[in-house]
Order: sequence, then structure tokens, then C-alpha cells
Amino acid sequence: MRVFLPSLTALILAPALALAATGAATPNRQVDWSFDGVFGKFDRPAIQRGLQVYREVCAACHGIHRVAFRTLTDVGFSEAEVKALAAEYTIKDGPDDFGDMFDRPGRPSDRFPSPYPNAAAARAAQGGAYPPDLSLMIKARPDGANYLYSLLTGYYPAPEGMVVPERLHYNPYFPGGLIAMAAPLRPDGVTYQDGTEATVDQMARDVVNFLQWAAEPEMETRKRMGIRVMIFLLIMTGFFYVAKKRIWSKVE
Repeated sequence: MRVFLPSLTALILAPALALAATGAATPNRQVDWSFDGVFGKFDRPAIQRGLQVYREVCAACHGIHRVAFRTLTDVGFSEAEVKALAAEYTIKDGPDDFGDMFDRPGRPSDRFPSPYPNAAAARAAQGGAYPPDLSLMIKARPDGANYLYSLLTGYYPAPEGMVVPERLHYNPYFPGGLIAMAAPLRPDGVTYQDGTEATVDQMARDVVNFLQWAAEPEMETRKRMGIRVMIFLLIMTGFFYVAKKRIWSKVE
């Protein structure tokens, strides 16, 4: 036991010491998101702007293959808008009657296509780094929304004395403090259709709202159902309490 405890302590502390040595920051920045809490709701204008940020900034490297075009009607897009947006994408389909694959315009029932045909092609295009699919990124990371916001807005000059290898970038919110992805957001990197000023902070918030919805589109329904269940349970608790008091009041 005397040998085991120091070893266990070193094992537990090693990741924290490694992060401290590279300047990784914890915890994430905390943002007051509209979707937080029991009564949280989606900010649909922010989600629509976030989709624009994703398409114009993120989609060149990152896919959202779990998101179907038709689900965009849930965040305020009309069926005509969804149909037009889907048609902008080329979908590989097939086989046809001759056994061949073919390309066709996207349909609302299709999902957003990946920017790469496979993981090997993605790594080859990114110098060995694999750009992950973002469909479930918010749920795949602890405190996912705040983590992603912190990461997108957390590109700073490296601390004095820290050597940043070629093709890597310093970001204290990424585990280890070094990330292969360059800062994706720049002021006025997109021109919002609703006239909102496209600051780095605004774009980061918007794309986080979009990815939160992409990861959990049923959130509002789930929360409404949860509230109804709790109200039902409270009412039934009161009912059974009164029934119990009446029944047992006759017993001496």
C-alpha cells in the first residue's frame, strides 16, 4: 500500500501537472446561455446565424453528418428555404440501374455531407490532424458549450519561453495548450443577413448555439415534458397524501 498510494497520486496528478506545464487554462469561460436551466430555450435567430458561420467558416473542414436539412424548419427556416439550401449541396447516391454511384443535388431528407470522403482523406488534407465531426461536439465535451466558446475565443500569443511547434497554435483552453486548428474566426469573417455585427465573440456565441441545437434538437420538448411530469407528480403526491389522511383517520 505504501508503494501503491504514491503511484496512484502521481497517476491522478499527472494530467493536471501536464496541463499546468503547457499553460492550459481551466475552467472554461462561463456564458449565460439561453438554453441553460430547466426552462431554457433555443435562441432561434442565433441558431440561424450560427448555421451561416458553420457553412462559411467551419464546413470546409468539419462535418455535421447527423443533421438532416429538413430539421432546419424547427429553428425558423421555411420549407422552401430548406429545399433551396439542400440543393446547394452535391450528394453521392446510388447505385443506379447499372450499379454505378452518381451525384445529385441535395434534398431536404438528406443529411449535411462531410467535406471529406473518409477519415484518411481528412488527415491527408490537414497534415495528419483529423478534424472531428461537430454533430455531437457539445455533448462530447464536459461543459461543452462553454468549452467550445472558450476554445473559439481563446487564441492568444504563447507565454514567454513556450515553444510552439510548426503547424500548431497556442490555445490555453485546449488540452495541452497546443492545437492544430488555426484561429477560425476573424472580425467580420461573415456578413450576417440580419445585419448583426460579426465580432469574434458574436460568431462564437452563434455557432455554439447552432451546435447545441444540432447535438440536442429535442431539448425543448424534453424539458417541457420534464416540467409536466414534475407537476403531475406534485399533484398526485398531494392527492395521495389527502387520501392517506382520510383512510387512516378512522383507525385508532
